[in-house]
Amino acid sequence: MPPTPAPQPVPQAAPVTPTPGGQQGRFSPDGFWWWDGASWRPAYSQDRLWRWNGQAWVPAAGPPPPRAGGGAGLAIGLGIGLFVLVLVVVAVIVIVILGTMGGQIANVFSNVAAALGTPSP
Repeated sequence: MPPTPAPQPVPQAAPVTPTPGGQQGRFSPDGFWWWDGASWRPAYSQDRLWRWNGQAWVPAAGPPPPRAGGGAGLAIGLGIGLFVLVLVVVAVIVIVILGTMGGQIANVFSNVAAALGTPSP
């Protein structure tokens, strides 16, 4: 069994100043950023083991909240999958039509070619 890594020190952040009016900062909708009154700061350490709770770094309880926009990727993937499915269905239909009616189509083209090659009366 590999040795357990030593605990990581708590990341040091720049001093946080409260926003005007005594309000503490706020988190971004995705939970990855924290507004300290002057700029957006990361709410998670780079190794994702620590989370800023607005006053101190605390161990992260679990994975960070899911990123917004995951539904857009799913919609794009479904759209591409549907497009490929339609292409396959159309290709199968064309192959079936050419296989079953290929002789008749060739006969029509040969008749047209023969008609174009004969002089008109």
